[in-house]
Amino acid sequence: MTGSFWHRLDLTARRSTPAALTVLLVLINALPLHVPGMARVVPVLPLMAIYHWAVFRPELMPTYVVFLIGVLHDALWGTPLGVSALVFLAIQGAVAAQRRFLAGKTFTIVWLGFVLVAAGAAVLAWILVSLFHFAIVDARAALVQYLMTVGTFPLISGVFLRWQRSLLQTE
Repeated sequence: MTGSFWHRLDLTARRSTPAALTVLLVLINALPLHVPGMARVVPVLPLMAIYHWAVFRPELMPTYVVFLIGVLHDALWGTPLGVSALVFLAIQGAVAAQRRFLAGKTFTIVWLGFVLVAAGAAVLAWILVSLFHFAIVDARAALVQYLMTVGTFPLISGVFLRWQRSLLQTE
């Protein structure tokens, strides 16, 4: 009985790591860097995590968790509440629709998929923020943030792939 408890605890801990790592990325994203204008152009780290887990292990990142991560991201970033949640859920849905195409492909294909999905996310976020403010928001910061996010994806995805192979494959 004791072994069963520890096994279930170990399994629960392993299965919660994608969500925990994504929350950690939200917190890292929200760290004040004290560099003027930097907050507008830092890569959207949780977007990379949501995409990665939606492609490789979607069962470990349920919809309600993605929603809560989006709300937390908005609360910490000061963006209109619900924008990130909606964008993250749209990303998860888009990847779910294309998962059969993306899963098992080369990293280049997965990255190109992210390039497209992240572009859609940037445009959606820009539209939602513009609608919230009843004005067209300058898109240059969103473009730079998109480019930073796409450029950082291989590093973050590589860390997640190693994590997945070492910790999650042994379940």
